[in-house]
Amino acid sequence: MLTVFVALAAVATVAPPVDGTRAFFVFGDSLVDNGNNNYLATPARADSPPYGIDYPSHRPTGRFCNGKNVPDLISEALGAETTLAYLNPELKGNKLLVGANFASAGVGILNDTGVQFAVIIRIHRQLEHFHQYQRRVSSLIGEQQAQELVNKALVLITLGGNDFINNYFLAPITPRRLQFNIQDYCQYLISEYKKILQRLHDLGARRVLVTGTGPMGCAPAEILLRGINGNCAEEPQRASAIFNPSLVQMISGLNKELGSDVFVAVNAVDQIFDSPQAFGFVISNVACCGLGPYNGIGLCNPASRLCQNRDIYVFWDAFHPTERVNRIIVQTIFNGSQKYMSPMNLSTIMELDSRT
Repeated sequence: MLTVFVALAAVATVAPPVDGTRAFFVFGDSLVDNGNNNYLATPARADSPPYGIDYPSHRPTGRFCNGKNVPDLISEALGAETTLAYLNPELKGNKLLVGANFASAGVGILNDTGVQFAVIIRIHRQLEHFHQYQRRVSSLIGEQQAQELVNKALVLITLGGNDFINNYFLAPITPRRLQFNIQDYCQYLISEYKKILQRLHDLGARRVLVTGTGPMGCAPAEILLRGINGNCAEEPQRASAIFNPSLVQMISGLNKELGSDVFVAVNAVDQIFDSPQAFGFVISNVACCGLGPYNGIGLCNPASRLCQNRDIYVFWDAFHPTERVNRIIVQTIFNGSQKYMSPMNLSTIMELDSRT
């Protein structure tokens, strides 16, 4: 009886989202995690300085960046609040109506990716959390309005990089290397990714940005391990060159199956590496923060070397970009051509959705 009373009280006191606003949901790995792993017993955490040095609070938040990550900047461009991590206890009441970030550093498309990180929220569990979230919102604003909130929401999903860096290429010999050549492994990942996207659609997502891996071999950690003379590592670069076009092709086919442009393929990073100087970057093969050659060893920590001018660096740490790179990615998401945003950019999506 008490449970029923509380639920009814919540419906009466929590207002549904106003017209013109849309919730925002985020799924994926460390590129988009904004603090879920802070609540987990895992080494895959960004909760110590100097992470967050350029974030408004100037403190580590769980984001693998010097400042804001891509989800933060999308929310900023939309004029919306930043979504909270799903495990954040502050995510309740009206905060739920803004959306939620379900991402967890270390995860991949495959369940065997990131096993060395122990407790992380694998993608299928993230989708379970999304279903759980919908039940929570239904108790606040009613089932019909909760479904409408989800259907109208913007979704971002970022997966794939860890399936290479922290699985296939983790060691000279790995179970996945023994099972697949790189071409077949990419196709296997794409087929598994399609299942994840279909499940996301089943859960109500109707506008989904799906990012590619970017040039994985250009990460300082990969240059250190596999590169020659400071150049991007050849094998991970080949994997990117296979995976990313295959992702675009899969998304195009899936949209045709669904009869609607639900999914948008995002490949916004390659342009920066094609000509970093054109974007004002001076250093693209050394991390701003880290240890060892190219600052490519481990995560950033208080003992790391730290650059003074983050804006001239492409990479913040051994794997993750600086806030300035994230801003260029988000500019491309909103305004990029079909070369980078297929079949359309976010500004076009918002224009189309404003007519309905």
